[in-house]
Amino acid sequence: MTDPVNRAEFDSLTPTRDFTRRNFVQTAIGSGFAAAVLPVVAQNVITTPSDGLVVGEVTIDVAGFKMPAYRAAPAGGKNLPVVLVISEIFGVHEHIADVAKRFARQGYLAIAPELFVRQGDAGSYGEMAKLMSEVIGKVPDAQVMGDLDAAVAWAAANGGDTARLGITGFCWGGRITWLYAAHNPAIKAGVAWYGRLVGNATALTPRHPVELAGDLKGAVLGLYGEKDGGIPLDTVEKMKVALAAGSAAAKRSEFVVYPDAPHAFHADYRPSYRQAAAQDGWARCLAWFKANGVA
Repeated sequence: MTDPVNRAEFDSLTPTRDFTRRNFVQTAIGSGFAAAVLPVVAQNVITTPSDGLVVGEVTIDVAGFKMPAYRAAPAGGKNLPVVLVISEIFGVHEHIADVAKRFARQGYLAIAPELFVRQGDAGSYGEMAKLMSEVIGKVPDAQVMGDLDAAVAWAAANGGDTARLGITGFCWGGRITWLYAAHNPAIKAGVAWYGRLVGNATALTPRHPVELAGDLKGAVLGLYGEKDGGIPLDTVEKMKVALAAGSAAAKRSEFVVYPDAPHAFHADYRPSYRQAAAQDGWARCLAWFKANGVA
């Protein structure tokens, strides 16, 4: 299995039982669900209202490439704190858009860029192995860092106060959260939800969070599950050691490990969802951003 998702984590992403089906597939950014995650657990899906918000797709210029992104913000808002919302391997589907709306209702300009678009349409893949090999495994970290820099520049020109900049991400996006917090000096804080911390060095993924801990520019809160089949707790301990020897922001970083929680415990549309851990993590996420100068 191609890094940065190993075999155990790949297996943890795949539903093992049949659940109530909610049969949408993605037709536009932020709508429906990726084919690979159907059927979804419809009774758990959280739907955040859009009244009072400006929501929908925007286009971000990245050196001439037109990158789609989902934007959510309070209507008429100016000088808003900015949060980048980084998706799992499934791209910017309905759940990620809803997370952006949750931030918008808290007063943020939230931007969820479609970071796989050059390599393919992550939402259209029904087979996880093909999604990994044909799309995700071909996405360079350097490309992602540049795309996020462009998203920050777009935010600065469209009502965002990038002096108050945060980032959060899930699974694949959790790993990217750590990387971007080491990449961009403007980052005030990050919240990484069960992102891998270690991995093999490749041309596309040359360094992983544990190697970048000393370079963190913003403090990161790591939210992880004790029963995550793809992220052993010993890797969390390795990251803690690296953080303790790192930058000032690294030393301020923290972990919360939820007992009995699996991978993707925040994903309300999947059987891995654990309501108590997800709600506690969300509250901690908002508090972390506030405490670190993002809100």
